[in-house]
Amino acid sequence: MDDATRELVRDWLIRASHDLGAARALAAMEEPLLDVAIYHCQQAAEKAVKGWLQSQDRPFPKTHDVEDLVGEAAKLDAGFGRHANAAAVLTPYVSAFRYPGGPHEPMPSREEFDEAVRHAQAIYDFVLERLPAEACP
Repeated sequence: MDDATRELVRDWLIRASHDLGAARALAAMEEPLLDVAIYHCQQAAEKAVKGWLQSQDRPFPKTHDVEDLVGEAAKLDAGFGRHANAAAVLTPYVSAFRYPGGPHEPMPSREEFDEAVRHAQAIYDFVLERLPAEACP
């Protein structure tokens, strides 16, 4: 991986890490903002997988669909396949609670958030395991 790619990968992963931190901080507030927190879980997973795809010089579509991104990554590393369920859970959170009048309950539950943050962290950690140390934040 050349220096420019390594820096871009690190940037994706730093931003994913920031999303995980934001999700946890928002969920830990006295009055938790779980709708915003769960969105950041989706974003963390999305950015982590995009970072890994970038490390492989694999073009990826402009999408927020973590399920599609994990599918693309699994074409290069079958291990990503074990995160397909997590990706399916996380993908809808890009918009599910962001706008009123949607098909979902008004706010996610604590249990729903806890599941989302576990999935996002698992995908992030999985990506870090597959990258050389110098590409990781």
